[in-house]
Amino acid sequence: MIDQPEKLNQPQSVTDWVITLLITYIPIVNIIMLLIWAFDSQTPLNKKNWAKARLIWILIGIAISTVFFTLFGAALIASGIFDSANY
Repeated sequence: MIDQPEKLNQPQSVTDWVITLLITYIPIVNIIMLLIWAFDSQTPLNKKNWAKARLIWILIGIAISTVFFTLFGAALIASGIFDSANY
């Protein structure tokens, strides 16, 4: 029988990774599962680190998108495209 700490340090199998990636393709479920995998004490170390890195990339993507759409929206408003005189 494998000790619990030893089990958490073993590498994941290909099947485990295929299932993991399949779960992350499902909207909403992916965020919930990434949070569970990142912060659960029973998750293997490889998957835990991968989930944390994936969450960081998601946050970076959200931040870049927010900045882009804010700047783009401000440029559109400043250009006067939404003025009622243009209709």
